[in-house]
Amino acid sequence: MLVLTRKGNQSIMIGDEIDISVLAIMGEKVRIGIEAPRSIPVFRKEVYLEIQRDRAAKEDSAEVDEALDSLKSK
Repeated sequence: MLVLTRKGNQSIMIGDEIDISVLAIMGEKVRIGIEAPRSIPVFRKEVYLEIQRDRAAKEDSAEVDEALDSLKSK
């Protein structure tokens, strides 16, 4: 993990297309802004993890459905 120190109104570039800016610092909270191409999804980590769990559950469900269908056809 790369750890950088930034002050308000300073930025970090990731590659040529992603700009992360420190917009405000309020006590223990930091407000950041992210500029990225629309083709790159940006999520809070807890939302991303929930999306991954939902995808895994759907894949598991699809596998169960396929297994049941194969049993029915025998």
